[in-house]
Amino acid sequence: MADIAMVFHWGPEQMNAMPLAELMEWRERARERWELQHGARSKTTGGTARA
Repeated sequence: MADIAMVFHWGPEQMNAMPLAELMEWRERARERWELQHGARSKTTGGTARA
């Protein structure tokens, strides 16, 4: 629910009324939108992997 709230700016009152399956669909939409806006990061980039 935090992913949905962060991307779409929805509060708990909007999400509490949704069935779990619908929340899962909105969570996936939030993830896709976040990755489009910020770029998907691989697990090997980001400064934590060392050669």
